[in-house]
Amino acid sequence: MTNSKANNVISISKSSKAENCGGCSEQNDDKSVDKHPCYSASAQHQYARLHLPVAPACNMQCNYCNRKFDCSNESRPGVVSCLLTPDEGVERVEQVSAKLDNLAVVGIAGPGDPLANPEKTFRTIDLLNKKFPDLITCLSTNGLNLNLHADEIISLGAKHITVTMNTIDPFVSKQIYDWIYFNGKKYTGIEAGEVLLQEQLEGIRKIVASGARVKINSVLIPGINDQDIPNVSKVIKELGVELHNIMPLISKPEFDTHFSRIGQREPTYEELTELRDTCGVDMKMMRHCRQCRADAVGLLGEDRSGCFSKKTKKISGSFDGYPEPVVPEKKKEPVAKQFKKSMRVA
Repeated sequence: MTNSKANNVISISKSSKAENCGGCSEQNDDKSVDKHPCYSASAQHQYARLHLPVAPACNMQCNYCNRKFDCSNESRPGVVSCLLTPDEGVERVEQVSAKLDNLAVVGIAGPGDPLANPEKTFRTIDLLNKKFPDLITCLSTNGLNLNLHADEIISLGAKHITVTMNTIDPFVSKQIYDWIYFNGKKYTGIEAGEVLLQEQLEGIRKIVASGARVKINSVLIPGINDQDIPNVSKVIKELGVELHNIMPLISKPEFDTHFSRIGQREPTYEELTELRDTCGVDMKMMRHCRQCRADAVGLLGEDRSGCFSKKTKKISGSFDGYPEPVVPEKKKEPVAKQFKKSMRVA
């Protein structure tokens, strides 16, 4: 992206922030951040969080993502041991809160995108508000449908919203996303990046103006968006975003993502630290992220989801018209190779 285009995005953000600054004082007076382990480095050692996997569908395919709905041995976003209905989600909160008296936050972060599953997501939040009014409710989204559903989020009183924004450059975006679905249409390439950025910016403006706290997640992908993430920090600062979380790409071969299949490397610790320091000039950085599962339970870094998981049947019609995640089939070995293996065993 050219500097002029980056400055243009920032200029637009400045004017929008000025128009929407009415929510700033409300945001600053909200003390719930003191109990939210993502927003407060000290809270991570005191307060537990619970992620409810009620949102299986996703409206985009990220090249670093491979959603799994029956997985107990991987700790990364997009992975769960089972899916829950909204009512089952409330039962999970009852179960966990009975054993964890330090439970403070209940979030919806997948395993798909909460706003690609609006009915399930909003029913879950509504039930939580009625039954557990003292718990903090939050959601994490890719932001594609944030502008579309901002008013509903605000009316439900969700005060902590995380948006994944990996770039403000559509040319970079096309290397990160295979496709997006928006308003019933599939977009790819640069056009997909332009649609995504527009909806993210408009949605963030509305949420910030309401007085809610917004955190931006950016996945550091070496050689792809490492030069553009500082532009993301500049833009979100002007939008009034509170916190920027720059996370390392997870690209291990066993996770079988597009990036892992093409050999895209993960960033080094030094690269991640240097970029956080650079962006920290503009934005407050979150440096204690553990890149949690979509059904995580407990303190950050001490996931106890296995203690509360239960097998459930696949939710009927759960993908709401979006494509189901494709699990690549394992390649069959040649017959001759299988025969040799059988001979060794014998």
